[in-house]
Amino acid sequence: MEAIEALITRRSVRAFTWQQVTEEQIDTLLKAAVAAPSAGNCQPWRIVVVQGSEARLGLARAALDQMFVAEAPVVFVVCAVPEDSAWRYGRRGESLYCLQDTGALTENLLVAAHAIGLGGCWVGAFDEAAAARVLNLPSGTRPVALVPIGYPRDRSPKPSRRPLNEVVQRIL
Repeated sequence: MEAIEALITRRSVRAFTWQQVTEEQIDTLLKAAVAAPSAGNCQPWRIVVVQGSEARLGLARAALDQMFVAEAPVVFVVCAVPEDSAWRYGRRGESLYCLQDTGALTENLLVAAHAIGLGGCWVGAFDEAAAARVLNLPSGTRPVALVPIGYPRDRSPKPSRRPLNEVVQRIL
């Protein structure tokens, strides 16, 4: 799939088949994810790949009972390590750049999943402390996105988008 096509046709997927995601697919997704840009190439991220049903259920509960999280065969938990940006950029790196960088990684992960025939959803509504407990994350590692990935059960309709003239300002 061409890059532009993948970007334009990607949809959030919240319903998955029971077909498993292969280790090869997981490795492909991880390589695509960490190819994301980061401020100063600090790469202030960690990714936890969750395949066990008990941990996926714990994440679904932490995600305000969004049970589709547990129904995906794999959940990628994208974490920020603010200190990995702070050493170089101080407070701005700690409070902003590490989050921007993990956002870029998350989008890479979602577009790559779509490009290889999988689907996923960026879940940001969750209790960070509860998710960190489920994963036994070390202090200083902040979960910022849950990304359930699997084979889509159905194709989601294209969501409406605001017209470009409402969201773009051009300065000539």
